[in-house]
Amino acid sequence: MKSALFVWGGWERHEPKQCVDIFAPFLRQQGYDVRIESSLDVYCDANLMRSLSLVVQIYTMSQISAEQESGLLSAIESGVGFAAWHGGMADAFRNNPNYQFMVGGQWVAHPGNFINYEVNIIAHEDPITAGLEDFKMHSEQYYLHVDPSNEVLATTTFSGEHAPGIADCVMPVVWKRRWGAGKVFYCSLGHQARDFDVPEARTIVQRGMLWATRG
Repeated sequence: MKSALFVWGGWERHEPKQCVDIFAPFLRQQGYDVRIESSLDVYCDANLMRSLSLVVQIYTMSQISAEQESGLLSAIESGVGFAAWHGGMADAFRNNPNYQFMVGGQWVAHPGNFINYEVNIIAHEDPITAGLEDFKMHSEQYYLHVDPSNEVLATTTFSGEHAPGIADCVMPVVWKRRWGAGKVFYCSLGHQARDFDVPEARTIVQRGMLWATRG
């Protein structure tokens, strides 16, 4: 049986537990054995971590110990999948460049805060985005520092209204990558649980978790 670990916590305004309540039932419906934890200490359990198929982390603006970080990165490198969204992955541990290297990016700004913007699908044959069309969001439009080795599946273009210097900048929204033997999936959508009322946003995360799963 495939197994998934959800680890949630950090900044409460990202509604980490509410997001767990959206996506944990989905994985259970797919036949996963789902475990839910609210402490990063679980990353120190090497036997558990290496037995998993997938880790889903929703943990914004926090600190991770050297032992916790090593446990997580080692598990992914061994083949455990890692999937998450928004700040729960790309703004989790600002002082940890090795973690950020694994993720493939780090949040730096969301000009204008909550605005209307468009997400553009650029990988129409990929299993995560296949069959989806461009769609609208009203949320934070993430500006990130990103790794050029990411395989980008969807993007957004900044208008420059709220930050003139980045007008017409095309920014990745959804990407996937590898870390050792592990698959890593990221989506910048999902500031709060209501973002996943947008069907395309929910579908992308659901498919991303399935793709990242080991085996």
